[in-house]
Amino acid sequence: MSYEPKLAAALSGATIRQLAHWRNPSSTRGAILVPEVSASRPILYSFRDVVALRTCVKLRQETSLQKIRRALNTLREDLGERRHLSSYVLVAENDRIYLADSDHAVDLIRGGNIVIHELVDVLAPFYRNGRHIPDLLKPRDHVAVDSSVRGGEPVIEGTRIPASEVAALVRDGIPPDRISDFYPGVSAAAARDANDFSNYVDSYMSDSGPGQVVA
Repeated sequence: MSYEPKLAAALSGATIRQLAHWRNPSSTRGAILVPEVSASRPILYSFRDVVALRTCVKLRQETSLQKIRRALNTLREDLGERRHLSSYVLVAENDRIYLADSDHAVDLIRGGNIVIHELVDVLAPFYRNGRHIPDLLKPRDHVAVDSSVRGGEPVIEGTRIPASEVAALVRDGIPPDRISDFYPGVSAAAARDANDFSNYVDSYMSDSGPGQVVA
């Protein structure tokens, strides 16, 4: 399973414009995040990419893109950390960016170590410019994302049934309480959640929604 930009944006909280901007290097520093599945058309992100993108969104809420690029350059070039960005806990605080673990953190902007009292859970839901970004692993009560189930495709919780297929039936006019005729065990509530999540994902088709900024 790989994620097209629309779904990667919906699950991470980034805008489609931001994804395009972050794929490209600046004149002096590397890209924020290059999709590891496909960096050319069709653009496809991995589950790890989505986790990393949520980190970038949270950092961008607290500091400038220039400082994020600087911090990532320090991480990759100065510290020699070349693993996927999702492998690291990055925290923005007081206009600085730290590489953190359970005990301490390294300041990637000015250098030096500090103690971090509370690590940020990038999987948890959060708000971005008034828009609610759902829990990555449970974007709706009856919709789940698990990298070990269909490669991370959103499914009806407790099944391997793609939420998008259930939503497509609802959009075709099948009442939620009749979805079980097609997928036994899928409740009306689960069908409604699948449809609601699909509507949320589709809201990322346009960059006209709340919080649509480029950088």
